[in-house]
This record gives sequence, C-alpha cells and structure tokens, in this order.
Amino acid sequence: MIIRALFTILSSVRIADRELIGRLSLLALPIMLQNLLTSSLSFLDTLMIGQLGQMEIAAVGIASQVYFVISLLFFGIASGTSIYLAQYHGAGEYGKMRKAMSLATMLCLAGGAIVSVLSFIFSDPIMRIFSCEQAVIDAGSTYLEYVAFSYMFSAVSATLSIGFRSTGKASLPLIVSLISLTMNAIGNYLLIFGIGPFPFLGVEGGAISTFAARLAEMMILMLLAWGRHEPFAFSLRKDLSWDRAFIASFAATALPVVLNELFWSLGMTLYKVAYSSLGTEALAAVNITESIGNFFFIAMMGIANGATIVLGNEIGSGRLEKARRWARKLIAISLLTGIVMGTLEFLLAPIFTSWFNVTGAVAMTAAAALKVSSFRQPLKSLNMCMIVGVLRSGGDTRYAVFAELGGIWLIGLPLAFIGTRMLGLPLQWIYAICAAEEIFQLIAESIRMKSGRWLNVLA
Repeated sequence: MIIRALFTILSSVRIADRELIGRLSLLALPIMLQNLLTSSLSFLDTLMIGQLGQMEIAAVGIASQVYFVISLLFFGIASGTSIYLAQYHGAGEYGKMRKAMSLATMLCLAGGAIVSVLSFIFSDPIMRIFSCEQAVIDAGSTYLEYVAFSYMFSAVSATLSIGFRSTGKASLPLIVSLISLTMNAIGNYLLIFGIGPFPFLGVEGGAISTFAARLAEMMILMLLAWGRHEPFAFSLRKDLSWDRAFIASFAATALPVVLNELFWSLGMTLYKVAYSSLGTEALAAVNITESIGNFFFIAMMGIANGATIVLGNEIGSGRLEKARRWARKLIAISLLTGIVMGTLEFLLAPIFTSWFNVTGAVAMTAAAALKVSSFRQPLKSLNMCMIVGVLRSGGDTRYAVFAELGGIWLIGLPLAFIGTRMLGLPLQWIYAICAAEEIFQLIAESIRMKSGRWLNVLA
C-alpha cells in the first residue's frame, strides 16, 4: 500500500513539467539553504550554550521566545506583502510594489520598536512567565536585555528579503544570511567561551554576537536593494504615502496573515508555558528538540514559500487554470518531502541529541520527542504548503487563519495543558496527542482546495 501510494504521488509530479520544477528550484532551493543556515545557527547557539549547562539552555530558550513571537509578526507582514509583490511583479505594476514594500517595512519597524522597548524594560517579568527558578530568570533576563534592540534590524531584513524573493532573486538574501550567520557563529565561539584575548561572557556573549550579526544583515540588504535600484526599493519622499483604497485592499488580505502568524506564535509560546509545568529538564529537552527538529522542516518551508511566489506570479498574470494545476503538483511534492524528512528525523534523533552536555534523562526525552515528531512531518508539510503556498498565493488568507489557528487554539493547546497539568504525561506523549491539530488543519484545507474558492486575482 505504501509503495503504491508513493508511486501515485511520483506519477502526479512528472518532471515533464520542467517549467514548474525549474522555477520552484530557483526560489525554493535558496530559501531552503537560507533556512538551513538559520537553523544551523540556532542549533549551534543551543549547542554552544549547552556546554555551559542545561540551566543556560533553558534560560536562552525562554528568552528567545520574545524574538520567536516578533519574528513571526515580521514573517506575517512580509508573507502577506509577498502575496501582493508576487502578483504585482507578474502584472508589471512596479509602483504598487514599492507602495506595498514601504507600508510593510514601516509596520515591521513599528512593531519591532515597541517590542524592543518592552523587552528591555520588562525582561525580568517576561522570564517569570515561564520559570520560577532564579538562576534561569537572571541568565535569561541578561540575554534579553542585550538582544532586545536587534529586533528592529530584523524587521527591515524580513521585508527586504521577501522583496528579493518575490522578484526571483532569492539567492541574494541567502548570501547575506551566510555572511551574517558566519559572523554570529564566530562571535559566539569567541565571546561565550572567552577564546584568546576575548573575555569569557557566557550567555551575555551569545547575545552580543547575535546583536552585531543582525545589524550587519540589515545594512548589507539595504545596500543591495537601493544600490541595485530594485523594483521594490521604495523612496522615502515618494512612496511613504498610501491612500485609503490601497490601505484597505492591503489590510483585507495581509492583515489576516499577520494575525495568523501572531496568534500562531503566541500559541507556540503557550505550548512552552504548558511544558514548563514539567520542570527545567523538560524545557531543556524541548529546546533541544526544536533546535534539531527545525533542520527537518527546512525543505518544507522552502517549497511552501517558493509556491507562494510561483503561484502568485501565475495568478497575477491571469493564468488561473495553470495555477490550479501547479497547486496540485506542489501539494504532492510537499507530501513526498514530508515523508523523506520524517524518516531522516526518526533515524538521526539519537545521534543529534547525544551531542549536548545534558543529563541522560534529558537526552533520552529529547530523542523520544523527536521520534514522535517525525511521524507528524508529512502532515506538517502538507499543511505548510496548503496554507502558506496555495491559499495565501490566491489571497484566501481569512480561511487560512481559520484552518491553522483553529487546529492550534481549539485542539492542540487544550490537549497540551490537559496532558501536562491534569494527566502529567511525559513530553513525547504530549507531542503525540497534539498531532490532532494537524489532522484538523488538513481536513479544513482539503475542503477549501476542492471548492476552488481560494483563487483570487489581486493585481
């Protein structure tokens, strides 16, 4: 049965459709590599700080939740904007591209500035939401205070990166990420451990190198965008004015994406709150699991983000039937990708977790959680492609909100809190029962895809 199902999938995605495979590869591969670099840095950060002890892992993992939330706000704004950028680029409407980019950048900057100030002032209370251990609170507060104002750099980088991707130049933000992440990794090594003339700063050193790397990434992207006169490089004098009709149109499609990512990130943060009741060891295991698990989700994210642009270009150009056909093929590709990634995650879980300087119990818990998570990868891949790649490319963002957040807030989170607070289940079993949210999402998305109501022309 499994072999027959795989054969059906492969036959539906014949390489004969070279245009789709070629365009997807040009977009998805650089995005995959960029996400690989980002995940590698997250893994390296956790691994380096993990050499200091599991308390430090837990502290930095908690402090990083703020960046996790704000980065997904940036991703939501950028992803919502990419729907317009892709369709405008396909239609050749470059003036509207600049308007959309300027509005998105200002929104990201405003959100980044607010969260930066709040994180700096209230670092201690934020840490106390997740932990009652003073050592964890102190270490996490220090890290948070140092990285807080780097959120504004990430805000600009997020929108510029999506601009390059939407115009088919996904390799440029990839190269910039490589430079930035290399700086971060070297800075971590020198400052966390006090190598050579550099002082031993521990957690504080990791925060300083992260701040510097995010600043460098923003500056390089700005030089490339305006220096090369990219079609999305807006003018401060001409493009920072938006009429009501444009704002209303933009908000109708982009705002649901922003709310989707914001409430999704809040949901993921509440998962951490649920896990915190299992103790510091469980939090350390969660952070290890997530830093490793991100590697196996990279290909799926690349395909989904590439699909948004590929399908958006076709829809903006008026080739709707072609967009429908390609959407089905992209879903099949994502399923096969999820199966492969899940298999690799299951097989490699014990190897990765053995690299961390934690107790045997923490390593075993993390390995078990990764194995359970591996069985969710095909479902997660399908949901990622359908929500981010297909529904959003067609401007059907409101339904995407219902499908994704309904699974998390109505099913996943209640099960997580029941499992941890009432039943006291181990971490791996919590991961297993929360897979019900993926099933809900898949059913909801499939109904929408079949109806054809996801396809809307915005340009």
